[in-house]
Amino acid sequence: MIQPGGVEDPQRKTEELRSFLFLTAVMVPVLSVITVAGYGFIVWMTQLISGPPSH
Repeated sequence: MIQPGGVEDPQRKTEELRSFLFLTAVMVPVLSVITVAGYGFIVWMTQLISGPPSH
């Protein structure tokens, strides 16, 4: 963010870069795996209760 003097704070820029890298390299893959695993679990439980899909 640009401060009133027109100079960016290098510490803030580093913090933003670190946050961006953490979100893209850690959180997105973790959330993707959780989402796919959750969907797989729901399908598995549904088939366990109602049986496999039939024609």
